[in-house]
Amino acid sequence: MIYVFYYMKNKNGSISLWKNVTFVAKVDSSQMLRKPTMKWLKGKWMDLGSKAGKHLQFKETYDRNTKIYSYEMTIVKVVDGDAGGYRCEVTSKDKCDSCTFDISVEDAGEDAGELDFSGLLKKRERKQKEEPEIDVDVWEILKNAKPCDYEKIAFQYGITDLRGMLKRLKKMRKVEPKKSDAFLKKLDPAYSVEKGKKIQLNVELSDPNAQVRWLRNGQEIKPSAKYIFESVGGIRKLTINKCTLADDAAYECVVGEEKSFTEVFIQEPPVTITKMLDDIHVVVGEKVEFEVEVSDEGANVKWMKDGVELSRDGKYRFKKDGTKHWLIINEATTEDIGTYYVYTSGGESKAELEVEGTSFDKVLQSIADLTLKAAEQAVFKCEVSDEKVTGKWFKDGVEVTPSNRIKMTHMGRYIGPLTATFIDSYDVKPEDAGDYTFVPDGYALSLSAKLNFLEPPKIHLDTTGSFVNKNTIIVVAGNKLRFDVDITGEPPPTVCWKKGDMVRVSEGRVRVETRKNLSCFIIEGAERSDEGLYHITVTNPAGEDKADVMVKIVDVPDPPENVKCTGVGEDSASIQWDPPKFDGGVPVKGYLMERKKKGSSRWTRLNFDIYESTTYDAKKMIEGVLYEMRVFAVNGIGMSQPSASSKPFMPIAPTSEPTRLTVEDVTDGTCALKWLPPERIGAGGIDGYIIEYCVEGGEAHGGLCYRANIECRLGFKTSHEWVQANETPVEKNSYRVRGLPVGEKMLFRVRAVNIAGRSPPAVMAQAVTIREIVERPKIRLPRQLRTKYIKRVGEKVNLVIPFQGKPRPVVTWLKDGAPLDTKLVNVRTSDVDTILFIRQAAKEHSGQYTLSVQIENMEDKVTLEIQIVDKPGPPIAVTVTDVWGFNAALEWKPPKDNGNCEITGYTIQKADLKTKEWFTVLEHNRRPSCTVSDLVMGNEYTFRVFSENICGMSDDAGISKNTAVIAKTGLKQKQQPYKEKDMCSSPKFITPLIDRSVIAGYSAAISCAVRGHPKPKIIWMKNKMIIGEDPKYLMQNNQGVLTLNIRKPSLFDGGKYTCKAINDLGEDEVECKLVVRELNMPSFPLLISLAHLPCFLHGT
Repeated sequence: MIYVFYYMKNKNGSISLWKNVTFVAKVDSSQMLRKPTMKWLKGKWMDLGSKAGKHLQFKETYDRNTKIYSYEMTIVKVVDGDAGGYRCEVTSKDKCDSCTFDISVEDAGEDAGELDFSGLLKKRERKQKEEPEIDVDVWEILKNAKPCDYEKIAFQYGITDLRGMLKRLKKMRKVEPKKSDAFLKKLDPAYSVEKGKKIQLNVELSDPNAQVRWLRNGQEIKPSAKYIFESVGGIRKLTINKCTLADDAAYECVVGEEKSFTEVFIQEPPVTITKMLDDIHVVVGEKVEFEVEVSDEGANVKWMKDGVELSRDGKYRFKKDGTKHWLIINEATTEDIGTYYVYTSGGESKAELEVEGTSFDKVLQSIADLTLKAAEQAVFKCEVSDEKVTGKWFKDGVEVTPSNRIKMTHMGRYIGPLTATFIDSYDVKPEDAGDYTFVPDGYALSLSAKLNFLEPPKIHLDTTGSFVNKNTIIVVAGNKLRFDVDITGEPPPTVCWKKGDMVRVSEGRVRVETRKNLSCFIIEGAERSDEGLYHITVTNPAGEDKADVMVKIVDVPDPPENVKCTGVGEDSASIQWDPPKFDGGVPVKGYLMERKKKGSSRWTRLNFDIYESTTYDAKKMIEGVLYEMRVFAVNGIGMSQPSASSKPFMPIAPTSEPTRLTVEDVTDGTCALKWLPPERIGAGGIDGYIIEYCVEGGEAHGGLCYRANIECRLGFKTSHEWVQANETPVEKNSYRVRGLPVGEKMLFRVRAVNIAGRSPPAVMAQAVTIREIVERPKIRLPRQLRTKYIKRVGEKVNLVIPFQGKPRPVVTWLKDGAPLDTKLVNVRTSDVDTILFIRQAAKEHSGQYTLSVQIENMEDKVTLEIQIVDKPGPPIAVTVTDVWGFNAALEWKPPKDNGNCEITGYTIQKADLKTKEWFTVLEHNRRPSCTVSDLVMGNEYTFRVFSENICGMSDDAGISKNTAVIAKTGLKQKQQPYKEKDMCSSPKFITPLIDRSVIAGYSAAISCAVRGHPKPKIIWMKNKMIIGEDPKYLMQNNQGVLTLNIRKPSLFDGGKYTCKAINDLGEDEVECKLVVRELNMPSFPLLISLAHLPCFLHGT
């Protein structure tokens, strides 16, 4: 159990503007297994945790001794927007508790602090000229003025309380609601309804055909028995049946991008007591049961005794069944004497309990409960320790008198002071069932037992009323079904309703309500899935009975399907559709049709009497206008929803015939035709063309027998029957007819097709003989291939060479007189051209390629040369052949690899052996030798040579095997011995560290500079402790400049920092002091708890 304590719980407070306030909630976690979760909310849904910052601050503490969590929420400098209702919720697993409180914000008046502009105005003295008073309405001036002029007008008319002025202006202004394009009438801001009743939300739309979506807490609502959607013209309704507390939520209606919001509040009526407690008088040891009945099944009650609340501690037990509640004491004692109370949210009741002691020494045999069937004998017997005892028998509180059926006897025992008292009842009947009690005379004792009468259960089905035939009920979809079944049996039997293996429960849309001798089967808003055979079974200890009920759901039919236009005329159209898949359980009587122009929202009814067929001819339509159709199905229940609209169709007449039909080409078995569009097309356009052909009539080629054989082979019935060549219309103005008999004379015709049908045909004037036309082969070599075709190594070669000739010629490729290797070169040939393709050219692809095109004994050939080139190799045997003065003579041999093309020249470079830098001395030298001049005296040179071709210079160069030394004449240089200087030194800091003071949270750096050879090792220390691989510190060394970067230092990073440099010759160190200070912040706001809120608000 979660216990939540709030300061000022269920109390509301007023807070002054610009003050601070703190709310504290405490949670007892002694019985929790994990930490609870706390949420602070404003209004219904706004989570304040996401708005933490300078204005809203949250704090959480935990006391390990008391195991109490404390949660604080502080509002810094309260403003008008902070007013409203707040709620804090604490949850742990499936347990939850919450508390609400309200805050109202008051104007601080003259205590407005630094914003008290009115106080400054009061101190200013201003001489006023005596002028006649003019009745001016300042508020009208302010309402029409700009906000920037408010201060000026306030000074002019002596208004000192600017804050009060702005508040009054805000109340005076009427904010006109934003006009909605989609809604003529939106939802009200809020709705209120009592629990268990229904509520209806209405909106009115500007577009009657617009679709709406209903959302609950942002989740879309689906239509069901609980949520019912209605549409009447432009009005949309949402009905919520049997509202529960779960329906208390925010609702919205969405139309396109626009929304209308509202909130629904569920009022829970107070729980009243319908049956009060009764006083009870028992003896010690008897069982006590206080019974009370309340108005609501889900209500909770509180039991108290003499002002103290009772709990489940073993002595007291609480029982609940529907609206009934019991307080049970198993064995009453004299300590249980007192007044017992029961409380609900709307009432209370009390009763007295009296407990008396017994004078019997011992009850030897108490009365036992009996369970009997009809015509059996009931015998109640009890024995006590006093043989002279007498008493009376009671049934349900009424004294029992002897009769022919009931006998009472009293007898003593021979051994011991025992007394037995009997009551016999013969031929037990249902009215004999009840509580029997023996009350001895003169003793505070009563012995009770119960007689239970067993009667086999029986189901009594009423076959009149809603039954259409034996055990069958018909329900219209959406309506409510309530089927009452009378049941008899003693004790009252248990009722079970089933559909298949699913047991129906007492809650939900399909439910069972059971009362005494009556079982009610209820379906709220019947659906198609509710149809089926339902089994009812009643059982009690005396037996079992069963019955079956068939529920049939009837509804309006589904919409018709596949509505389409099958043909059009000049002002008419033929419409066809399929019947609905589901007829609603009632035969479909017929259909209603509607049509509209495309783009319009207005539908026109075409028939008002039911039309039974599934085809319809629509008349009186405008030619050239697009229409759409939809169909409704009608049965005995009503009219279905409209079908999906048909594809747009246009009433229009066919086009005129195509023009200029000619033959483009004829081959063995095929004929290519071409034509021009019709002269008159119309608004319907052209969907394509249909080509037809037939054999020319007459007795040619051997008479009628030969003609009959040809016609039979082609599948003709007569010589004048036309055969369609294409299954679907072709969009182009040309077509090749295939599969024609060779040597036969054929006639052709073409029709244009649109939505209105086929046009008149365009027929060829003369027949066409089907035979191949021989055309000499001819290769049309492109201009760029008539000369040598050069490509670099690695490039792509793609040569397209067109040719002509009929029939299709045979194409052959040769390379250097041998057949082409298809592994190296790809060849692809079509009817009109051939393609030679090389993905990556190599030198071995170079050569002469021969293309041959041949038809029978006619042939045409072309030869093309392909050269694949690359950069050349380096020259070889580069030698300095002679040196004189400032000149040197070089010779070399051409490269072994010339790149598959001619060497166009050489590039010569020189280099001094001292500097070893290369300089170009000659370019594009054609010969394999050269003379290099202007060499410097006293230097020794080496040379290298690059070869060139059309691809460029070689990648590598040929280097001279010997060098050219340019000697000095008459001078000698005396070499001085070289003495190497010792550069070693111990570390020495040339720039020390400097003390620094930085702000916490901002990255800082300290720097120094050191020199020494060999390069010293650097060690950084904080407070004489070496700084290791801490990611907070970044150490840098740039040419002896040492930097230590500290990322976002805190107060703990202050101290003394040391930098030490060490090498083999010694060490040196510098140090500085780093001070980390906090950023100066304004003084902390005053934190107050709600427990002290009254004192804070009254200024004490």
